[in-house]
Amino acid sequence: MRTLEVSLAERSYPIHIGPGLLDRADLLLPAIKAKKAVVVTNETVAPLYLERLSKTLRQGGVVVQTVILPDGESFKNWETLNLIFDALLGTHCERSTPLIALGGGVIGDMGGFAAACYQRGMPFIQVPTTLLSQVDSSVGGKTAINHPLGKNMIGAFYQPRLVLADIATLDTLPDRELKAGLAEVIKYGLIRDPEFLVWLEANIERVLARDQAALIHAVERSCANKAEVVACDERESGERALLNLGHTFGHAIETGLGYGTWLHGEAVAAGTMVACELSQILGWLVPADVRRVRELFSRAGLPVVAPPLGVARYLELMRHDKKVQDGRLRLVLLQEIGRAVLSDVASDEQIAEAIRKAGT
Repeated sequence: MRTLEVSLAERSYPIHIGPGLLDRADLLLPAIKAKKAVVVTNETVAPLYLERLSKTLRQGGVVVQTVILPDGESFKNWETLNLIFDALLGTHCERSTPLIALGGGVIGDMGGFAAACYQRGMPFIQVPTTLLSQVDSSVGGKTAINHPLGKNMIGAFYQPRLVLADIATLDTLPDRELKAGLAEVIKYGLIRDPEFLVWLEANIERVLARDQAALIHAVERSCANKAEVVACDERESGERALLNLGHTFGHAIETGLGYGTWLHGEAVAAGTMVACELSQILGWLVPADVRRVRELFSRAGLPVVAPPLGVARYLELMRHDKKVQDGRLRLVLLQEIGRAVLSDVASDEQIAEAIRKAGT
């Protein structure tokens, strides 16, 4: 097992990474100060891991309530969120009752948002079961639901007490979901960790083959990068925005195609290719850099061609991005491989050119 820490003064918390952690009462129970806990999960994860987690909690005398939600990005909305509140109120949960999110990014985002809102804040624990959630969404306290006009536009910053990333849960993850998670892993190499990018180029097939040592290294290095950024910029007023490489274009893809049509990581990969094309247009990347990124995403089995939503539709959807400031669209771009920047220097014409180039 590897343990990292997100350093946020009195709100600091550990990230435990390794196999078999769902059975580790010694890791879970210290974060639980009540006699009851609510586990929020979905219809896919529940049959696989809910009983194991519940058994571990019961070892400490914790009464377990469960909320099982429908699975999928299309359910990341007010109606599904309200199912969590119905359960919390219906079982008389108190402010001290911890909410444990068992699942991928959708469950973590919705569980965390519910925890932030219920009685103005209840303890929250992340137990991520997908690669994407283990390397990204479970760490840092971003919680949200989607709106028809924009992804993750309604939410709150709310940190967990603990992140428990059991690598063994990736054994049951569908190949498509594993590949989607790699988009966020590759992102860390592109924006701030070029040595990690080189490691990924040498080991991407090991990760795809679910080699446990390779997975642990990929998750640990990704979480270490994110923990460093979050510790410096918890609420995304500066450096943390750089973690959104490809996300402005990617969120437009997800919204434009309909939530759930493309997985988040698939949209981020294609969106990152648009960002790379734009970085080249601005004179920061050279063609060999763009080819290097495209090749790695291709080897990971991820999309490298942006879907044909139309330039006007892309620009319309991107205007709802959270990085828009004073009406200006700010984008995360690459000044070089391993160094990202948040910039508003690109014109609409240059953005349109990048979208067209990435769509062919």
